[in-house]
Amino acid sequence: MRYRFGEFDADRAAYRVSRNTVSLDLTPKLLDLLFFLLDRPGQLVTKEELLDGVWPGANVTENAMAQAVSDLREALNDDASAPTYIRTIARRGYRFVAPVEGTAAPARQPQSTVPADDPASAQRALAVADFVNLAGDPEVDWLGAGIAETVTSDLASLGRFRVIDRWRVVEAARLGHDIAAAVGAAYVVSGGFQRRGQQLRVTARLIDVTTGVTIADAKVDGHLEDVFAVQDAITRSFARDLGLPLSQGAGAGVRETGSLEAYRSYIEGWLKIESLDVTLNRAAIKDFAHAIVLDPKYAMAYTGLANAEFIAYESTRMSEAPNFAALRSGIEHARFAIHLDDGLAEAHATLSFLLTSRLQFEDARRSAQQAVALEPESWRHQYRLGHALWGAARLHAFARTLDLYPQFAYARFEMAMVHVARGHFDAASDIVQRGAGDQDRQAQSADRFPAVGFHWLMGAMRAARGDWDAAIQSFDRELEHADSRRLYGSEYASAALVSRGHASLHLDRPDDATEAFRTALEVLPGHPRALLGLALADARLKKPDAGAERAQAAVTELDTPDRQADFLYASACTAAAGNDAPTAAAALTRLLDAFPGSYVGWAIPIEPAFVGIRSDAAFRAVLTRLAERAG
Repeated sequence: MRYRFGEFDADRAAYRVSRNTVSLDLTPKLLDLLFFLLDRPGQLVTKEELLDGVWPGANVTENAMAQAVSDLREALNDDASAPTYIRTIARRGYRFVAPVEGTAAPARQPQSTVPADDPASAQRALAVADFVNLAGDPEVDWLGAGIAETVTSDLASLGRFRVIDRWRVVEAARLGHDIAAAVGAAYVVSGGFQRRGQQLRVTARLIDVTTGVTIADAKVDGHLEDVFAVQDAITRSFARDLGLPLSQGAGAGVRETGSLEAYRSYIEGWLKIESLDVTLNRAAIKDFAHAIVLDPKYAMAYTGLANAEFIAYESTRMSEAPNFAALRSGIEHARFAIHLDDGLAEAHATLSFLLTSRLQFEDARRSAQQAVALEPESWRHQYRLGHALWGAARLHAFARTLDLYPQFAYARFEMAMVHVARGHFDAASDIVQRGAGDQDRQAQSADRFPAVGFHWLMGAMRAARGDWDAAIQSFDRELEHADSRRLYGSEYASAALVSRGHASLHLDRPDDATEAFRTALEVLPGHPRALLGLALADARLKKPDAGAERAQAAVTELDTPDRQADFLYASACTAAAGNDAPTAAAALTRLLDAFPGSYVGWAIPIEPAFVGIRSDAAFRAVLTRLAERAG
């Protein structure tokens, strides 16, 4: 429930009030008081109703209540003598007099429980918002995410809720959406924390979204060094209020470290990864490495480091010098995390991602399946499983991913890959059209997982059907969204430019093609297919063929054990450029033989370099084989 009045925005689910996006420093009791009044705009709220609703069961005097109202007025810059928001009704009570936008929720009722034997209640979704740093203390700002992460994990261990992944909750909050509506939650946990010296106070509420009733709350004080115990006490308090047994594992959370500094380094590293800004990845690696130095047995820190090393590789995989050292190191760190804690699902899922990038698909599938077995309701684990699978099994895993996280556009892109490989362009187009809409929308809203590549893919399918002008429009649309700070941003920008260059050649615009290929080389220096395209454009313009020699040299440099897939694909493109269909088909056959049952080679039907050999029998046999294994 959200209310707007004057310059203020009051969000019940997030348990905060802000003026022009700046949060007010209100105590939990003042927030309770404000929301109680906002639930009843324009109505007389008697003193007795306030005492019963805001201070149930407490021995609070009318003077204390009047002081709370005075403090709330001060926070709102309201004047009791000429009130804008809260008017005193002499000897009777108070009235909230400002216009309020939003639907009033029912008044707070006495706390209730979630029955332990109610299967429907057990499956109701719960979201935990990041906790608010009430004092705005930058030294402990990281705790907002840390407390939310731990409470999320601890509440999941109760077994009575389907706890929403924190990444989804953070995204909804960052975009200003109503958290419950955005993630489909029936319950929301919100709270705040404040440090005074080395003392820490954390408050939290579990709200039933349907009724607006707070069904559990907690206020925990402790020493900052004892933050782990403070966090665990929140779950214990909730479990007590809800009448639920506390499971044996509750309280372990995502920590398994006794070092506050190690925990802080881990959280700060993870926040950098969550940004998906590749320019922050080096600093994230340092954070995780520091956490490991402080606690060499900290399994989640090794998992975080493995994720950062995955990003270090993926952000360079199409460059002249991919960071294979990071890929190998990430695999080692993920495996060591599993050695430390075999029940850590995130470690198994991370290992799967890394092994897929290493093109070790069977091992990747086993790792992802283990993660899903441990945490079947995690969209991230379902996605990583789909990423390692192919054909119908991939489509099934990604459908499950989208059930859990409908806004995750990457899953749609990887579903479309299967249909492209099958040659089912109509089915692929239906998926890509929706993804392209997501890409346009998310480019404006800066979603946490922005869609990338959909306009390129749409353009590539249009080009494969010979609709070159429409294809160029799609490629240009992709380039409008290009952001080198985003993972895969440069990769798809380069792909759009190379594809645009080929489309320009087919439209007999060699000068435009030359510009596109050269720009692609500025985005990804040494890109073999951009060099090959530039050589074709030079030939069309009857320039010397030095470009062809440079392109061939770039392809030859790919002939290493780590880059065999790239080498075989680029070799096929080179042969096709010379109208040597048998050699191109032979290279693609070797590619499919080397990596059976995987996504490798999925883009062959839409590769612009193969347009001239599509009618060749050997190449058509490659397409048939590709479609069969994607079945």
